Amino acid sequence: MASTSATLSWASTSWLNSHNSTKSTNQTTSAFVVVAQKKARKIRKIILKEDVADLGTKGDLLEVKPGYFRNYLLPMGMAQIVTPRLIKEMQMEVERIEAEKRRVKEEAEQLALMFQTVGAFKVKRKTAKGKQIFGSVTSQDLVDIIKAQLQRDVDKKIITLPEIRETGEYLAELKLHPEVTAQIRLNVYGN
Repeated sequence: MASTSATLSWASTSWLNSHNSTKSTNQTTSAFVVVAQKKARKIRKIILKEDVADLGTKGDLLEVKPGYFRNYLLPMGMAQIVTPRLIKEMQMEVERIEAEKRRVKEEAEQLALMFQTVGAFKVKRKTAKGKQIFGSVTSQDLVDIIKAQLQRDVDKKIITLPEIRETGEYLAELKLHPEVTAQIRLNVYGN
């Protein structure tokens, strides 16, 4: 007991003495109070400047270890440490992007409405026997017709056409926006 209390600091020995004095003097017990602190977590709060595989996408607020940030993310220019100014800039950027997305969606809705009011587009093809046509009507043909009649440029990748090898009326679908699609009627006739 004496060797243990001798190694303790003065404050802890006085505490032990006050604790031991309350008990009977015949009993000698040693009480060791150990107060442990948790190991401090070393992390850095960062905002990603670009998409990083297995970590997150551009604009994500993350917590990473300082070594990963210092040795990989910072030298590659993929992340920045979070500051109040940076958070405000990111919020403004997110608002600007959301406004741009709304504007693009509204334009797509207006274009879809215009396609629906036009009615049917007429496609003239050479015919063989009966209803059979030579060749087929492709999405590029539809793009050319839309450009000629409406003076609008449309990408042929957004057009979904059924296989058209006969005269008649068909429906084509244009995916103008992930949430907006327009249907166009095609009237294929022979000469």
